[in-house]
Amino acid sequence: MNPHPMRTFLIPAVISLLAACNTSVAPPGTPPAPPATIPMVQEETLEARQERGRYLVEIMGCNDCHSPKLMGPKGPYPDPDRLLSGHPAAQALPAVPKAALKDWALFAMGNTAAVGPWGVSFAGNITSDATGIGSWSEEQFANAMRKGWWKGIEGSRPLLPPMPWPNFAHMPDADISAIYAYLMSTKPVENVVPAPVPPDQL
Repeated sequence: MNPHPMRTFLIPAVISLLAACNTSVAPPGTPPAPPATIPMVQEETLEARQERGRYLVEIMGCNDCHSPKLMGPKGPYPDPDRLLSGHPAAQALPAVPKAALKDWALFAMGNTAAVGPWGVSFAGNITSDATGIGSWSEEQFANAMRKGWWKGIEGSRPLLPPMPWPNFAHMPDADISAIYAYLMSTKPVENVVPAPVPPDQL
């Protein structure tokens, strides 16, 4: 049994009272103290944005269609001197199988041209050259990616298959901006991609 029950009760009470007395209370009319400084989030540098854009372009498979190919022992691979420059202007295509205009979607050997019920479409030049997207604004690029407008111009013809622009319709602004920044930093490759051929002209 505790011989000093009152002492056991008083000690914690005294400690609490002393702690309360030591708490500073601002006198009436004193303006509130400013909040603690919140560190600013460092803005992403252009180099970091371009690098993230390069990563996105690679994992999205843009080179699969937009880069002309060279043939190696394991099959076609992107030509490093013509990356993302679209279907070569001077490259002739074989005759189009008529069945492809109804029941098939076929790719040319280098994957830069495709044929299907829409006719023949060619992968665009998306390098920084003026014959690519070098003169596009970021808004144009976003409209092309999200809304499927040719050259990102409202009311222009739609982008044709196999361009999977509906997959990118909800891409965040930061990703669109990063891809645009990277493409604008690419080696410019002069190449005027042929216009699509409608099925009634094949």
